[in-house]
Amino acid sequence: MKVIDQIGREVHISKPIKKIVSLVPSITELIVDLGLENELVGITKFCVHPKHLKQTKTIVGGTKEVHFERIRTLKPDIILCNKEENTLEMVLELETIAPVHVSDIITLNDSLDLIEKYGAIFNKEASAEKLNSELTKALNQFQKTQGSERLEVGYFIWRTPWMVAGGNTFINSMLELNGWVNVFSTMEGRYPEIDLEDLKNLDLDLVLLSSEPFPFKEKHILEIQQYTSARVEIVNGEHFSWYGSRTLMALNYFNNLRNYLSSPL
Repeated sequence: MKVIDQIGREVHISKPIKKIVSLVPSITELIVDLGLENELVGITKFCVHPKHLKQTKTIVGGTKEVHFERIRTLKPDIILCNKEENTLEMVLELETIAPVHVSDIITLNDSLDLIEKYGAIFNKEASAEKLNSELTKALNQFQKTQGSERLEVGYFIWRTPWMVAGGNTFINSMLELNGWVNVFSTMEGRYPEIDLEDLKNLDLDLVLLSSEPFPFKEKHILEIQQYTSARVEIVNGEHFSWYGSRTLMALNYFNNLRNYLSSPL
C-alpha cells in the first residue's frame, strides 16, 4: 500500500500493520482511541494519556531524541511522527527501520484529515468516521455558543526566553475557534520570542500561560502583570496544542474556561 503523508511524502507499507511506534503524545492518544492499543508497542516519555500506557508500552525516548536501537528491537511496521514535534534528522534515521508517516497539523481540518488517513492506513475506517462525525458535530455546536466579544489574546508557551504562539500553529487555530484574536499571529515565526516590555504597547485583554511545554505557575502570573493590565490566567496546554481525539475533551474545557473568564476577578 502506498499512502501520501501530510507533508507530501510517499509512504510504502508492504505488510499488515501489527506493530506501531508513536513519537507524538497526541497521536498516541488518538491511536488508542481508534482501537489500536494492542498494536501500539513504542511511545515517548511524554505520551502521558492514557495514563497506564507508560507501564505497558516501551518508552523509546522523547520527541526530539529517541533510542534508535530500542525502536529497531521493537521491529515496528510503521512509525508515526509529526513535522513540529520531531526532527528531520530523526525521520531520516527512522526510515532505515520502518515506514515513517509524518503528520502536519495547523488547522482543525488537518486534524480531521489525519484521522481519516489513519482510518485507511490501519483498517479502522469505521472508527475514524465515527470519531470525525462526533468531532464535527461537537465543533458545530461549540461555534453556535460563541458570543460576539472578540478578546485580544496572547498565549505564552515558554519562559527564558519568553516565547508565544504565533500564527500558522494549531494553538492559533484553537484561539480562533474560541473567537479570540491572537495579537502575535502576524509576527515572524511560529513561536516568536518577545520581550515582556513589548506587552506595554499591546492592547491586550487576556494573557494565557500554558501548562506545557513550560510549566507556568502562579508566580509567573505576577511577573507578567508587571507589564500589562490584561487578565492573566494559566490554562491547560494539552487542550490547546493536542489534536485528534483530544479536541472532544478540549471543547468541554473551552466552554468551562469561557464561562470562568466571563466572571470578574
